[in-house]
Amino acid sequence: MTIRQLQYLLSVAEYKNFTTAAERSFVTQPTLSMQIQKLEEELGIELLDRTSHPIVPTRIGGKIIKQAKVVLNELLKIQYIIHEEKGGVEGTFSLGIIPTVMPTLLPIFLMNFLKKFPKVMLKIRESTTEQMIQELKEDTLDVGIAATPLENNMIIEHPLYYEPLVAFVPDTHGLFKKEILHLNDLNITDILLLEEGHCFRNNILNICENRKTKAHPKVYFESGSLETLLKLAKEGLGITLLPQLQAENLEESDQKLIKKFVAPPPTREVSIIYHKSQFKLPFIQALAEMIKNLIRGKLLLESTNISKPTIKISVS
Repeated sequence: MTIRQLQYLLSVAEYKNFTTAAERSFVTQPTLSMQIQKLEEELGIELLDRTSHPIVPTRIGGKIIKQAKVVLNELLKIQYIIHEEKGGVEGTFSLGIIPTVMPTLLPIFLMNFLKKFPKVMLKIRESTTEQMIQELKEDTLDVGIAATPLENNMIIEHPLYYEPLVAFVPDTHGLFKKEILHLNDLNITDILLLEEGHCFRNNILNICENRKTKAHPKVYFESGSLETLLKLAKEGLGITLLPQLQAENLEESDQKLIKKFVAPPPTREVSIIYHKSQFKLPFIQALAEMIKNLIRGKLLLESTNISKPTIKISVS
């Protein structure tokens, strides 16, 4: 039994296809198949059900795959202990980022980080907070960036920055004439929301909790993207809230529709999150430090001394 054979087995289990697994492992499909077959012959069992499409593990194969993940993870720990002792940050790391943070934060730090740490290979994917928490627990994700607090005792959170929220108000809306908004101006039935699963939706619902409400609207819009909500708002179907960094990236004509809130504004906390058993701490520390340094000055806060959200937001 070799480490390479276990890696190939996990690749097939992940992609459920020999050809795709071989491509992602940078070997030919016959080579990968032969190595897995040798492993099965050595163990005297079938690990994969090749008659199934897509390919799935056999009952015993599922147990072996689960243990193989533990073995390879422990091997990685040895490698990272060595890297940490040498004082270097290198290796492959998987990073998840929520959709309302990725478009604005990623361009700020990515190139700088890769230049500073050329031996790092980043696998970045957009995920909801719920997906990231599950992946962190399953050890299929190393670290995430999400709105916090999460109030999950298995997940460690380190705040990176605090970002004010602003309102996007079309010129046909009654609030457009106001120079600056108060939280009491908000009406939840008038706000276009992201669909369930997005923590930014929870941010807005938390902010609007106990605010005045009107009769329910005839149409209730939810979307998977802020871009869609902006288009709906410009059609006169309501208003929406945006993180300040995203608002600053809008077209000039759209920025004229941005309304700030009276100080202190509603604010969301954005943190780096990871499982409490995570061992790739040098990478996490390097990433957090760089983001904190680069984000400084990007946020036009009313006070540079803001150290916590002005409104406590719980994310579920």
